[in-house]
Amino acid sequence: MPNSPMPPRRALLRLGAAGALATTLPACAIPVRLAAVPRGRAAAASVLGVPNERFFVATSVGQAAIQQEYVAAATRLNLSRGLPAGAPLPELDLLGISGGGENGAFGAGLLNGWTERGGRPEFFLVTGVSTGALSAPFAFLGSAWDPQLKAVYTDITLADVLIRRGLTAAIWNDALTDNTPLFRTISRYLDEALLARIAAEYERGRLLLVGSTDLDAQQPVIWNIGAIARSGHSRALDTVRRILLASAAIPGAFPPQMFDVTLDGRAYQEMHVDGGAFAQVFLYPASVAAYRRERVARRLPVAPARAWVIRNARLDPEWADVERRTYGIAGRAISSMIAASGYNDVLRIYAAAQRDHVDFNLAFIGADFTVEYGKPFDPAYMRPLFEYGRQRALAGDAWVKQPPV
Repeated sequence: MPNSPMPPRRALLRLGAAGALATTLPACAIPVRLAAVPRGRAAAASVLGVPNERFFVATSVGQAAIQQEYVAAATRLNLSRGLPAGAPLPELDLLGISGGGENGAFGAGLLNGWTERGGRPEFFLVTGVSTGALSAPFAFLGSAWDPQLKAVYTDITLADVLIRRGLTAAIWNDALTDNTPLFRTISRYLDEALLARIAAEYERGRLLLVGSTDLDAQQPVIWNIGAIARSGHSRALDTVRRILLASAAIPGAFPPQMFDVTLDGRAYQEMHVDGGAFAQVFLYPASVAAYRRERVARRLPVAPARAWVIRNARLDPEWADVERRTYGIAGRAISSMIAASGYNDVLRIYAAAQRDHVDFNLAFIGADFTVEYGKPFDPAYMRPLFEYGRQRALAGDAWVKQPPV
């Protein structure tokens, strides 16, 4: 039995390496791609031709565009409630779901338990990164979709996620594993009916945003899932499925997702991986906060807002007896950087909430969860974790008002 739970990302890389040594699958041809979008032009490229399909928020243009999207959505939400377009912004609940691999079972259980306990709000905004991106559509659509959310994290097995590649994958291929099974799993749950519901909620004035990383541009990308669903484009469903796959594509373990894009009438390709390369959880961008502060300064009405952050990971250090070998040292260092990054993301959101007078609420896996992590996507780990999250919600002690120190 291991000395401590192995972080999911490190375990996936180890699984891929072990699988490469064990399998006799023939090596694949070297992956090829179209030319990358030229330097500095990423924000001008388009996947479907939908004007607000995504936002490059590292740029001032992207910040302005996403602020406009938030305000337009809030206005639609007021109209859907029978209020005039010029009414004060509505009271808003904002949910951010972090990455964490199999630990997404915690957030799924928490949301299910929250429904059972009562008091779960309808979220104006739901954001997701990595495993949080897989949870986000169900969380966005509400409690009626809890059974599907539960199934994703309690019925799934390793065979539903990846196929091990051959010995030469680390050198000649783009990842240690093939995530085609995960795409099939996503497609099984994300169908035309679910996409139509997302489109309808977007039209009502609610937002579903998913983060990925554009490796070519070295920028975070926020995908506007509701706008893509509402577009009616013939490739909308396939694109949304691939966005979720991209957001969960851990570099090295899973292949990157390639998006065909158009710029100035020419075809290019973008390489996208796990959104956690930039942030493991996000909520609202700086431009939206500035908009709220501007309204306060002008003495205009600003409705209360509540931030709910589900961190699908522990926030306390996880001790391990590190093997004095290159792989063990590098793996431990990477897992430490990921843990630190995730904690810093929580601190960043907390600081922004304090500054913007937004009620902050955080849920995370506590030290009282003691089931040890054995292997990737093992129901023997994920089902108890789901139940742990559910029981925390039922007990009413899942949320804290500030990150632990």
